Amino acid sequence: MSRNNKSFYITTTIPYVNADPHIGFALELAQADAIARYQRLAGREVFFSTGTDEYGQKIWEASRKEGKSVQDYVDQYAEKFLNLSKSLNISYDNFIRTTSSENIGAAREFWRLCKEKGDIYEKEYKGLYCVGCERFLKEKDLADGKCPFHPSLSPEQVEEKNYFFKLTKYKKELLQYLSNENAIVPEWRRQEAIDFIENGMEDFSISRSSERFSWGIPVSGDESQVMYVWFGAFVNYLSTLGWPKDKEKFQKFWIEGEKTQNAGKDMVKFQSVMWQGMLLSAGLPVTDTVIYHGFITGEGGIKMSKSLGNVVNPMQIMEEYGVDALRYFLLREISSFEDSPFTMERFKDAYNANLANGLGNLASRILTLSEKYSDKCPNIPEKSDMGEYFSFFEKFDIKQATDYIWNKIAELDKFIQETEPYKVIKVDKEKGEKIISDMVVRLYEIARMLNPIMPETNKKLKKLIRENKKPETPLFPRKD
Repeated sequence: MSRNNKSFYITTTIPYVNADPHIGFALELAQADAIARYQRLAGREVFFSTGTDEYGQKIWEASRKEGKSVQDYVDQYAEKFLNLSKSLNISYDNFIRTTSSENIGAAREFWRLCKEKGDIYEKEYKGLYCVGCERFLKEKDLADGKCPFHPSLSPEQVEEKNYFFKLTKYKKELLQYLSNENAIVPEWRRQEAIDFIENGMEDFSISRSSERFSWGIPVSGDESQVMYVWFGAFVNYLSTLGWPKDKEKFQKFWIEGEKTQNAGKDMVKFQSVMWQGMLLSAGLPVTDTVIYHGFITGEGGIKMSKSLGNVVNPMQIMEEYGVDALRYFLLREISSFEDSPFTMERFKDAYNANLANGLGNLASRILTLSEKYSDKCPNIPEKSDMGEYFSFFEKFDIKQATDYIWNKIAELDKFIQETEPYKVIKVDKEKGEKIISDMVVRLYEIARMLNPIMPETNKKLKKLIRENKKPETPLFPRKD
């Protein structure tokens, strides 16, 4: 079971709304949702937040390219991300938008706390600026003169007066925070964060000139500046809980609860260094654990991009194959922590082998036998021993947890082949019924384990077992 009885808080990052939702964010949603559902199974009160990041220069520029007002633009794309969350059956408790009045008020209050601490100061800055990352770059950050994350964009030379945050002031506290092995999963990402603090950490700019672009949260008392998109966006992790107004909810989930965030591997210095430094400045508890997943790539590790034509639309996959088929692939066929390739050929092969011919065929065989030879569903134990299965969730290794389920499916399939209950029942009715009953109970245990991974299949399969009915149509129709 879970480590303690404290409430549990989990978030995804909040993606920019400058493009349609992609398969990489679907992975992050599915992973966070599986963890949230597991924690509820373990008996904890959970708050799960996701949302959208809607400020910044590249969003302003994207809205102008489409000929829309920036507010209409972000409203349109926020709706698409909300629809992805709903379609993927994500059990979120709040969908926070950085343009909401709640987040704007929280960002201003957070700024005030950091300023009162003496951690915000003004200075002239000149440097290379990546619009894609919304941040300044050093020469050492570049690859062939370009930002490694946005090689199609040329960094701009920018000179202006900004407000800066004294991140270097918190070097000692941040290293102490990261000395806790649970602060980052997996371990090698924790070492990345430590290396960044020890070798490259600097104070960072937290505002931009409103003359260059005005689409941001205005800095209180200085109309010439808007908040740096990262500064205002980070605060969503607090504003989604109603901070600073809803003291009861904030106390339960941020002050007293276990705080977990899920993010991509390129977010290490942002989520585990900059954001934690800001929390230290504001006098608030740091995040307990940040889980970092890898990227979904095209075949051969090639980065997905529209120009290469290897971008995958998660909504289209769900329309053709179903929600749980996509959730299965993201949570088992994609590594929990490393980069993994996604192609439709690979997806279809896994679907046919492990869902249509695997789980779906197994359920059909067992329930057909049970409906034919049993009057009713056998007695199902109220609880199953899931200690080993749950242990993988405690390590946030969802792929291992899903592998465990499919090992149980393989074991049960092998049991059918070895015992041949359809033959036994014809010569020894009592023995055959006992074998079939045992198989049904084991299938129900598998259904239980599917709860965090494939929630709709979990419900459907348990209902069929309780009603002692074979599926009228295949759970996962084979795709040719």
